[in-house]
Amino acid sequence: MTHYDVIIIGSGAGGGTLAYHLAPSGKKILIVERGDYVRREKDNWSSRAVNVDAKYHTREQWQDRDGRPLHPHTNYYVGGNTKFYGAALFRLRRQDFGEIAHHGGRSPAWPISYDDLEPYYTKAEHLYQVHGEHGADPTEPWASAPYRYPAVQHEPRIQQLSDDLSRRGLRPFHVPLGIMLDEANPAKSRCIRCDTCDGFPCLVQAKSDAQVVCVDPALAHPNVSLMTNAKVTRLLTSASGREVIGVEVERGVDKTTEVIGGDIVVSSCGAINSAALLLRSRSDRHPNGLANASGVVGRHYMGHVNSVLLAISKKPNATVFQKTLAVNDFYFGDEAFPYPMGHISFVGKFDGVTLSAGAPAIVPGMTLDLMAKHSLDFWLTSEDLPDPDNRVTLDREGNIVLSYTPNNDAGHRRLIKTLEGLLQHLDMHPHLVPRNLFVGNRIPLAGVAHQNGTVRFGHDPATSALDASCKAHDVDNLYVVDGSFFPSSGAVNPALTIMANALRVGDHLLERLGARQAAAEDVVA
Repeated sequence: MTHYDVIIIGSGAGGGTLAYHLAPSGKKILIVERGDYVRREKDNWSSRAVNVDAKYHTREQWQDRDGRPLHPHTNYYVGGNTKFYGAALFRLRRQDFGEIAHHGGRSPAWPISYDDLEPYYTKAEHLYQVHGEHGADPTEPWASAPYRYPAVQHEPRIQQLSDDLSRRGLRPFHVPLGIMLDEANPAKSRCIRCDTCDGFPCLVQAKSDAQVVCVDPALAHPNVSLMTNAKVTRLLTSASGREVIGVEVERGVDKTTEVIGGDIVVSSCGAINSAALLLRSRSDRHPNGLANASGVVGRHYMGHVNSVLLAISKKPNATVFQKTLAVNDFYFGDEAFPYPMGHISFVGKFDGVTLSAGAPAIVPGMTLDLMAKHSLDFWLTSEDLPDPDNRVTLDREGNIVLSYTPNNDAGHRRLIKTLEGLLQHLDMHPHLVPRNLFVGNRIPLAGVAHQNGTVRFGHDPATSALDASCKAHDVDNLYVVDGSFFPSSGAVNPALTIMANALRVGDHLLERLGARQAAAEDVVA
């Protein structure tokens, strides 16, 4: 059996970042990825291939709680879902780390504080080349260093909207974006500021995704290797059940099985697949699933309450790269609604082909193409609360069952109405139009891009699966480093928090491996 110092299962925001951080240590590291590299081809930038045909989505089928087929909007590639994300890299708010009262209940406190994670937020922002401006977002927590790259500037229609919102007393700001853009020197800029960024793989590799920023540089170290097209099916434990001694891997189309060993094993498969892997790894010592003496593994699934809404402007919107503006004035509510509402920003600019996938209600006198040319395409996120009955389980064949009942939606409904009220005072048609690819106005259960919360961390082994270092309470050499560890979800994209936490856990692992001093390269160098 081949043996490694560290085996990392998954190569996305958690696993890829962790591999990069550990690579200079000289320790023997294996990254196991169930997919392959995204093929570079013209379809990378095709709206029809990406949004209509879902060419890059997994063909894997899950089930919902009622046994109905569920086709997840997720991707298995080197770099994980960061290959397709919109690269909006937000810090959670300082308050998000404490207990917060919502209209629909309370979100719990984390076992670490914002101050504990802040140095790693800064390192992650620098590593992922985030462009932004600290201090402009009215709810943003303190930062120990500025962004290294200036905020991505608005195009004229978005700048006009920003000015209009400012005149109404709001404080719109530039979205922090992980893209390799040099607006001062566009001839040499790696990013070309195209309209196929959010939801698309970057054909010119100018998006700060985990493959480009972390995995490929990590592989430049001779002690790091990558195994692709390799699905981890089980984790095998010692007779005592206290350590993982084998990682069972299924490889290739013929599904050849082999077992590899590691001193430390890290699951970074995403919140749904990490929970499923632990549940599949049950044994006599772990009858309810590995690291699940608490019974919380798979429970408390969260994915945010998300909506995509189109505001049809009377003026054309010629914007190419739209995802530059955000509003957080209502993140924690307002005087009329003293509970958190959430976050307002944009998705990438829709075209008529993309709209055809959802067939939204037609504005009278407008074709889909004309609607797309006049639309402002908003993304709204509100926090959903951890509910033990919202969970990942397995059917008799070991396939994923995702059970979820939406909650805490009063704040989200209020956020939609607030946005609609703001826009009616501008030059918009009277109503926001939901893109009907979604259920009502909402992203459906299959939209798992913001998945988190299924293997929560905490101080009490009775109520959490991981300790504050993201090590399993029940297993001495098992860590989980993806969105699973979240006790609550906040209301911004979880990617930067996953990346920052991977760097934090990476420091812990370097000390455990006795390699802290050996890691001469630092992500802020």
